[in-house]
Amino acid sequence: MSAVTESRRIAAVTPLQGCLTKMAIEPGAPARYTLRAGAQRLDLNARLGGPLSLEWTGAIACTHCGRATRKSFGQGYCYPCFKKLAQCDTCIMKPELCHYFEGTCREPEWGERHCFQPHVVYLANASGLKVGITRRTQIPTRWLDQGALQALPILEVDSRQQSGFVEALFREEVSDRTNWRAMLKGNTVALDLAAERDRLLARLEGGLANLRERFGADAIRVLDEAPVRLDYPVLEYPTKVVSHNLDKHPEVTGTLLGLKGQYLILDSGVINLRKYTGYEVKVVV
Repeated sequence: MSAVTESRRIAAVTPLQGCLTKMAIEPGAPARYTLRAGAQRLDLNARLGGPLSLEWTGAIACTHCGRATRKSFGQGYCYPCFKKLAQCDTCIMKPELCHYFEGTCREPEWGERHCFQPHVVYLANASGLKVGITRRTQIPTRWLDQGALQALPILEVDSRQQSGFVEALFREEVSDRTNWRAMLKGNTVALDLAAERDRLLARLEGGLANLRERFGADAIRVLDEAPVRLDYPVLEYPTKVVSHNLDKHPEVTGTLLGLKGQYLILDSGVINLRKYTGYEVKVVV
């Protein structure tokens, strides 16, 4: 065996080790996925069709402060950080509950940087029509993280709280959730998002007028943008979705068949890596 061949053989079985963060996804045809374990990186697109193994070492580190924790809270935080950080507050999931103006924001400076900037209200199709919100700077990352096949920005507002009020209005007509099992089966039917936008704006015209009266005529702006299509590297979709759980079974092995949203699709089941943010794993390919 030559020295070069031996070097490649060793590299192929030497595990990466580190604490997981959500996979980095770059848009493309298909999107490009990078697994991140601590400071180490692994190009997952290049591993499609090959074996992949993840083993949780039993250690978890807070993604904010780095301290060891026996349990992860809010996808990657220790309990003290989960209780004190503004990014872990209830208003992150429900922006309409923002309490900044009551003087009770956990981190007012953080809130000013992250919440008081333009947000986009969008329609997406990952498992069917849904409404969502994101900062303009998170487009298209937000859609890729959700496994959306289509997306369309429809409104822009001045703050996260305002986006929450608009989203709450749209929830009267359309869901704000993705059926992750349906998303992973890969049989989502394409939608005419522009037509759905026009239908919803017409039905919710009165509610939007009330919000403009409250926040200002220019606070909620209708966008005229084209729908975006997204593509994922998947060799084969599962017919039955079985989910791996590192807390119950710390070792996951299988052939990598696809990548969608923040999920690895293996022939042995699927695993949402974002759920295990902060978990220290060994990754062998």
